[in-house]
This record gives sequence, C-alpha cells and structure tokens, in this order.
Amino acid sequence: MSGVKDMKLAGSGRMKIEWAEAHMPVLMRIREGFRRDKPLKGVSVGFALHVTKETAVLVETLIAGGAKVAITGCNPLSTQDDVAAALAKNKVDVYAWRGETNEEYYENINRVLDHKPNITIDDGADLIFTVHKERTELLKDIRGGCEETTTGIIRLRAMENDGALKYPVMATNDADTKHMFDNHYGTGQSTIDGILRATSILFAGKVVVVGGYGWCGRGVAARAKGMGSQVIVTEVDPILALRAAMDGYMVMPMDDAACMGDIFITVTGDRDIIGKRHFEKMKSGAVVCNSGHFNIEIDIPELEKMSKGKKTIRDNVERYDLKDGRHIYLLAEGRLVNLAAAEGHPSEVMDMSFANQSMACRYIQDNDLEAGVHMIPREVDEMVARMKLETMGVRIDELTPEQRKYLESWEEGT
Repeated sequence: MSGVKDMKLAGSGRMKIEWAEAHMPVLMRIREGFRRDKPLKGVSVGFALHVTKETAVLVETLIAGGAKVAITGCNPLSTQDDVAAALAKNKVDVYAWRGETNEEYYENINRVLDHKPNITIDDGADLIFTVHKERTELLKDIRGGCEETTTGIIRLRAMENDGALKYPVMATNDADTKHMFDNHYGTGQSTIDGILRATSILFAGKVVVVGGYGWCGRGVAARAKGMGSQVIVTEVDPILALRAAMDGYMVMPMDDAACMGDIFITVTGDRDIIGKRHFEKMKSGAVVCNSGHFNIEIDIPELEKMSKGKKTIRDNVERYDLKDGRHIYLLAEGRLVNLAAAEGHPSEVMDMSFANQSMACRYIQDNDLEAGVHMIPREVDEMVARMKLETMGVRIDELTPEQRKYLESWEEGT
C-alpha cells in the first residue's frame, strides 16, 4: 500500500505529468518502443529518485515496458506531493512525501526494497548502500542498478575500489547527454530558479560565490553571470580552478570570498564547504544555499551554535540571528535549493537524463554484467543525442566514406 501525503492532490499531479510528457519527446519515443517490445516484462524496479513530474514520466515509461515499480524519494524536501499522489492513483507503489523525517526517509527506502527489486535506480545511491549494509539477502535477485548523480557515482567508485560493490551499476550520471546538459544547464537554471522563488532577490550587482566548478558549478556560475552578478569561484582542483579563471571568474579560497559574497551557492558533493570561520566573516544579510545532493556542504550545526535564534521569514528561508548582531539567511534547510524551493530541472533537459535511465535498465536486463561501475554505452549516448536533435528540428552533417576512412587509417600522411 502506497504512502503519500494526500491522494486528493492526484488531479493536480496528473496535469503536471502531462506537461512533462509534452516536453520530454525523446523519452516518449522510447516509451512507444517499450510499450511494443516489453523489454522489462516481469522485472521489479526499485526507485529512490526525486519524486517530480519528470521522474513520473520515467516511471510510467518503465511500466509501459512491462516493469513493476516501487518508488521513494531521495531527499526529504524534494517530493512533489501531487505527483506522488498521481502515481499512487495509477497503481504505482509510492512511499514519499515532502518533509519526511530522517527516520521516515530510511523506512521508505526499506519499503521499496521490500518489493525485492531486480533493478535499482538511485539518485545518491541510498538504495544500493542499504542493500549492501542491511539487506544483503536481496543481492541474489538484483541484476544491476543505475545511478543518477555525481555524488552517488563518487560513493560507488569508492565502493568499487574497496571491492565492496556486489552488483553492476550503470553510471547514468557520466553519460555525456546527462552531465553535459542536466548538470550544466539543468542545475544552472533550476538553482537560480530556486533562489528566486525563495527570496525574490535581485542578482544584478550582487557578488555570488559558487563553491565548486564541476559541471554543476559551471552552470550556476554562467547563469549568475548572465543575470548581472559578479561571480567568485572557489575550488580545490587546480585544473577546474584554472578553467574558471580563464572563463573570466575571480578564483580564490572560500576563506577570502566569505567577506565578499552576497549569495553563496555550494555545488561540490563534499562536506563542510562553508563552516564557522566563513560565517564569522560574512556580511550581515548574506544568503547561503546548497545545490549539492546532501545537506552537508553547509555546516548548519555550527551556524546554530553561533546564533541566538532563528526565524522562518518566508517559505524555504530561515534567518539566523547571530550573537554578534549580524544575520544570515539559509535557504531550504541547506538541502537542494533547486528542488526544495523550486521544481528541479526543466523537463526538456531531464528528457535526456531519463532516456539514458530507461535505456540503462534495458541494457542491464539484456546483458550479464560484472559487479562494478559501468559506463553507458557510447552508442546509447549518441542515440539519445540524435533523437533529441530530431525533436528539436536540428540536422547535422554525416561523415563521407572517404572522411571515415581517413579518420580510421594511419597510412594517409600530409
């Protein structure tokens, strides 16, 4: 039996799903093929993804392919309750609601695992970790998994390196048609969207500090710059720091940027990016938020200790009144601001990410893979890109036989 906040919201959720379907043409084409071929007939798929309208389109695509699906959220604040209700009304096993406690979150993870999935789909790898730590009896029936986000891939590669990963996982995040678009354009736009919905702040003229310059950080920095902000990038990777400098941004340690920023956005996938020593230097009225997967990038316990009180000013905005008289605004409890305060990535970009997820499920079912982290096959990545171009009405050149021969041969000289 599903667990959602309010089944009366199902009508609103269904309208959102229909909007997403209209803006996810690649995944809808894949759904047509899945409905015809039934490549996942009888396969149990367990999801721990953000329960959004776009995720619902993926869920119903796998169901069209014959799968049985159970789903929970992968973040306590990212579930869209009306979408969860719409899925539940469509006989999907849903265990997700916005505002779950930490205990409820892991109870719901286990409820999904109670369905004994053959394939897991994660955003952050919590299903995989729970199977490996607590539910090892399920390993024998799991053919493979898929991981959606950078944070999860980092954790899974660590497991692989330690010899701890017991089943194959497709690195959906690392497909070019995922991270080059979802992480860059999706995170860039949706993060700014979340901050604007929460604060209605003016970006023009503000100093925006972006912690991290991976694909997500590059997207956020570009969007902030485009809105007229002065952007500072902080990094630990010298190559990414060099890229940020050559892209025209100021680059410096967070210790130096802390006293300059008006808005701080973390997107690193690591912990303690902003801590006590940074809060001590911030301007009164600084806005702090996170678009990394977990709420560990901002040291909220230290902020609590430094404060004499806090107050909810608007939805997703808490003002921390510091003991020295300054105040700092924290958005969305330090969780994913783009999902907690907005709707996540636009449907158009999730179209490619979830096309890769659906094809990864089919690939797992069609192949006997070794335990470990596996890349999405290049031909799948290119297929998704070509389909996306077709739906956009964009045509490209093709290699002639002579050009292909030249590229594949070493014998032709100057």
